[in-house]
Amino acid sequence: MDAQERDLLAEALRGTMTDTPAGAALDVALAELGWADLLAEEPADAIPLVFALLGQTGAHAPLVNDVLLAAIGAPIGGVVALPYAGGRTVVWERADVVGEGTILDGPVPLRVVAADAADGGKAAADPVALAAGRRALAWWLVGTGRAMLDLARTHALDRNQFGRPVAAFQAVRHRLAETYVALEGAEATLTAADDELGALLAKAAAGQAALDAARHCQQVLGGVGFTAEHDLHHHIRRALTLDGLLGNSRELTREAGALIRARRTAPRLAQL
Repeated sequence: MDAQERDLLAEALRGTMTDTPAGAALDVALAELGWADLLAEEPADAIPLVFALLGQTGAHAPLVNDVLLAAIGAPIGGVVALPYAGGRTVVWERADVVGEGTILDGPVPLRVVAADAADGGKAAADPVALAAGRRALAWWLVGTGRAMLDLARTHALDRNQFGRPVAAFQAVRHRLAETYVALEGAEATLTAADDELGALLAKAAAGQAALDAARHCQQVLGGVGFTAEHDLHHHIRRALTLDGLLGNSRELTREAGALIRARRTAPRLAQL
C-alpha cells in the first residue's frame, strides 16, 4: 500500500467511523469497506491505521476479536475470550448488548465471563495472537491519547484567563508537552514491536501514555473536562477500558520484568 492509497483509505475510514461511530453498525460498515480483506492482505498497514483512527474518532467496534482470530488462521467474525486486568476474562460482543458485567465504558459491550465461554477462546492463549492483539490495542490507546491531547490543546488556545490564552502559562504548556512526549514514545515503541516481548512493552507503554494523557488533559481542561457534555470523559473511560484489556500497563511491566529476570538478559528491541 503506497502513501496515496493509505491516505485515501484513512479518509474513507475516518468518514465511516464519524458517520457510524459505534458497535455493531460500525462493525458492519467496516466489513462493507473491506476490513476482512485488509486484515488478510495488508495487516501491517491495516491494523495501525484502523485502530489508531478508532481512538482518534472515539468510535468503537469489536475488531480486536478479528485480529486474534486472524493471527491463528481462524475465520474472523466471532468473539474471543480475552484476558482482562485483575485475572478476569471478558468477551467483546459483536451485538450492541450492554448489561450486567459491563466494565467501565458503558457503550462498549464488554462482559466478564468464564474463561472458556467464547468460541475461539484459545486465540488469546496463542503467543503470536496475543502479541497481535496487544499491538492493535496499543495503536487504539495512542489514538485515544491523541484525541485527548487535541481537545486539551484546542481548549488551551481558545480559553482566555487574566487577559491571555491559558496556553501562555508554563504549567499548561508543560502538561501538554509531557503528554505529547509520552504518546510519541509509545508510538516509537510500537514501530519496533516485532515480537512477543516488544508487543507486551508497546501495550504497556501505550496504556501508560494514555493514562498520562487523561491526567494531564483533565488538568488543562479544568472543570469543563468533568462535565458529561464534554468529550474528554468519553476518551478517559475508553482509555481505562482498553488499558485493562490483554493486561494493563502495571501488570505488563511486571511481566516484562519477570521475563528479563528469568532470561538473565535484556534483549535489544530496536537497532539504533
